[in-house]
Amino acid sequence: MNVWLLLGLLLVHEALEDVTGQHPPKNKHPKEPGENRIKPTNKKVKPKIPKIKDRDAADAPPKTQSIMIHMMDKGRFQKPAATLSLPAGQTLELRCKGNKIEWSYPAYLDTFKDSRLSVKQHERYGQLTLVNSTAADTGEFSCWGQLCHGYICRKDETKTGSTYIFFTEKGELFVPSPSYFDVVYLNPDRQAVVPCRVTVLSAKVTLHREFPAKEIPVNGTDIVYDVKRGFVYLQPRSDHQGVLYCKAEAGGKSQISVKYQLLYVEVPRGPPSTTILASSNKVRSGDDLSVLCTVLGEPDVEVEFRWIYPGQKDERPVTIQDTWRLIHRGLGHTTRISQSVMTIEDLETTDVGYYICTAQNLQGETTVATTVEFS
Repeated sequence: MNVWLLLGLLLVHEALEDVTGQHPPKNKHPKEPGENRIKPTNKKVKPKIPKIKDRDAADAPPKTQSIMIHMMDKGRFQKPAATLSLPAGQTLELRCKGNKIEWSYPAYLDTFKDSRLSVKQHERYGQLTLVNSTAADTGEFSCWGQLCHGYICRKDETKTGSTYIFFTEKGELFVPSPSYFDVVYLNPDRQAVVPCRVTVLSAKVTLHREFPAKEIPVNGTDIVYDVKRGFVYLQPRSDHQGVLYCKAEAGGKSQISVKYQLLYVEVPRGPPSTTILASSNKVRSGDDLSVLCTVLGEPDVEVEFRWIYPGQKDERPVTIQDTWRLIHRGLGHTTRISQSVMTIEDLETTDVGYYICTAQNLQGETTVATTVEFS
């Protein structure tokens, strides 16, 4: 009886605990001082990765800013395209932003000091004006800003402007040439250009040999056509020589250019190949003496001569004459002979000694010498 009474009391006690919710916490232990009381979570957090600047972007050159403006009629203006076509006779006005602007334009406008062209620098822009334009003005017009430190200035590569302008003129498909016959030198180590430039961008241009009469194929390998330069020989050879001309066709009309003589250059580019020769190395008092300095070189390379001679300190009167001519050495090979001759009359004792000639071109200089003495 007592056992059943005790079991009943235990069941009643558990029922009361379920009603009041006073269950002892499972696996709970008293917190120690300083123990973390933040409840941990399983939420995933994406780590932040610091941004690193692209090295290539940082090292890239600054972007170029076009500073050229084409001024049109009635106060209108626009940035010019890479090429423009304008009717001849029209006034051209270009402006470039900046307080120090330099210009480049077709070279002959400078060569002939053409009064139709004016270049001015204003406070905030440079201005180029060309009045009464003609087909001969066709070419590249460009400008650039300058970075200056004191009196030293350099080109600002980030501020430039450029446009190639075709000035169209009735009856002129080719840019006029100052001569009726031009010489083009063919050198195996550099490109050669037959300058058949046109005034109409859409013109069809072909290259022709005068004899034997035939059209020369432009295959893009040996010869290409550049509308801003003409026919370009990429790797000139001796068989390219001859008399050539160009033919242009546009708008149902055609025109023949001036003729071009293509000459193959035999002598390689470099400092002058120089020799010196005296009329006699053994002389007597009262004789006349001539000393000849000779250079063989490329047809289009000019040579300058300088002399040192025994009577120079005493201001001995001498005559010096410089000349040059082209010679053809067969198979179309052409060489330029440049010569300087020093002549002294009525030789004296002070004229005996070393005669030194220095020949100089753009690639360098060469010095040669010979001696003259009394016999």
